[in-house]
Amino acid sequence: MKSTSQTARPQSLAAVRLRKHADYQRAYAAGRKRQSASITWFLAPRSDFIAGQPSSSPRVGLTVGKVVGAAHERNRIKRRMREALRRHVDMLPAGCDLILHPRRRVLDLEFTQLEAEILRILEQAQAETVRTVVPPQPRSSPSPAS
Repeated sequence: MKSTSQTARPQSLAAVRLRKHADYQRAYAAGRKRQSASITWFLAPRSDFIAGQPSSSPRVGLTVGKVVGAAHERNRIKRRMREALRRHVDMLPAGCDLILHPRRRVLDLEFTQLEAEILRILEQAQAETVRTVVPPQPRSSPSPAS
């Protein structure tokens, strides 16, 4: 018997992927470069999110340079990273573009280690988004004494 439950259905990255070269270039220019043990990542706030557009969903991009290895190695890295991201797509920071750029070392990581590192990056990205995108609450100034 088939289940009609939607919870068992795997989430897809198709709706949240960066696709256009111009989007990557804007994210590189507007974002800040950060490092983890085996992945360099860029986080850039989306301009439509800053303008207050509610349709600004998070987006993620993967870039694996030729310096990492042959085509089959680069493709393997991207497949593994996409799977780790797919499992945690709900943790992508709202209103931001996130680009992950792995180092060659990712080839030797176990999947659980890779997934744990991507989780750390997503948590750091969420914390960074809260600090930079959400405006601080105004402080109430003490009233002057009469």
